[in-house]
Amino acid sequence: MKNNRSSCPLVNILDILGDKWSLVVVRDIFNGKKAFGEFLESPEKISTSVLTSRLQLLERAGIAQHILSKSDKKVKFYFLTDRGIDLFPILYEMVYWSKRNLDREFHPIAKEWFKRHENHSQEEIILEKQNDYKIKREELLEPQ
Repeated sequence: MKNNRSSCPLVNILDILGDKWSLVVVRDIFNGKKAFGEFLESPEKISTSVLTSRLQLLERAGIAQHILSKSDKKVKFYFLTDRGIDLFPILYEMVYWSKRNLDREFHPIAKEWFKRHENHSQEEIILEKQNDYKIKREELLEPQ
């Protein structure tokens, strides 16, 4: 990981997550993607070289880790650490900022997300998503 440009807390996080792709990869992991090929299927069409570098960056920053598939040791499954799970409130705020401030037509998955959560508080949504992810992570990490 590169040295931080300053002692500003905002600059420090931007040095890790301020590129075009890192938060998209974190979003995809939250949404259940684990394997390299699954990330490539996202509608944003990240290139293999950029995906490789972002996954490495997220691992070096302690935001994500990987395990090897039990059935094929060449396949890596990526998951978020507690530090990565702690990013969900940031993702939540960015998504809802977009909804409030951008006059755009959002993807059907986003529309469904907004509709499903319209009667829930921010705290409820964040806690539920973080807890759900922790359960999925434990299932992934269970020895078999």
